[in-house]
Amino acid sequence: MAPTPFIIVAIDGGAASGKSSSSRILAERFDLLHVDTGSFYRQLTSELLQRGVPPTDLPALSAALDRLRLDTRLTGRSAQMLVDGRPAGPEIRSARVNEQVSHYAAVPEVRGTLLGYQRGQADVARRHGLRGLVMEGRDIGSVIFPQADFRFFLHADPAERAKRRAREGQQDSIAERDRIDSSRKASPLTCPAGATDIDTTHLTLDEVVARMAAMIATRLPAATA
Repeated sequence: MAPTPFIIVAIDGGAASGKSSSSRILAERFDLLHVDTGSFYRQLTSELLQRGVPPTDLPALSAALDRLRLDTRLTGRSAQMLVDGRPAGPEIRSARVNEQVSHYAAVPEVRGTLLGYQRGQADVARRHGLRGLVMEGRDIGSVIFPQADFRFFLHADPAERAKRRAREGQQDSIAERDRIDSSRKASPLTCPAGATDIDTTHLTLDEVVARMAAMIATRLPAATA
């Protein structure tokens, strides 16, 4: 019997495009490690805000980042980042973090701090006996894993994405975050060349998942129905 392949699935897109919900389902269906890189940036943003380090003070920012120790623990099939041994709390979804996360994420020093850590999640998945990982973010298929087995880019109308956030009971500056994420010099949000582009505006979550799952199943049979 041929060995089961280890696959990497990259899912990029803006806020409320459907990345997180579909990634979690795919992780469960194919026995993959789910990695939400957006939560990593939120956690670093919250940590730096608590320390009073603004994204514009590069010397203080670099010094603070150098002192951080990043580790990973698994919660089910999801990777959870630990900063100096502490997991993220509910504050990473606060309005303050929503307003600031794109500003911190635009700083090359912040992205550099997380680059190796994110790539290292493949080793985490292997150590835990999983069949691969599905990583969601904004530069996964273009920078973190440009050679991923499957690369998807999800997008939707900004008004629809704002409605999705509202249904979740959250407020998010969708248009402003899109502007900052797409125009930053370091790893901008963009559809990677060769990635599968999916407009989720008028699709249900099941339909979005079905499109991606059908492609993944050509390389890796589903572990669950």
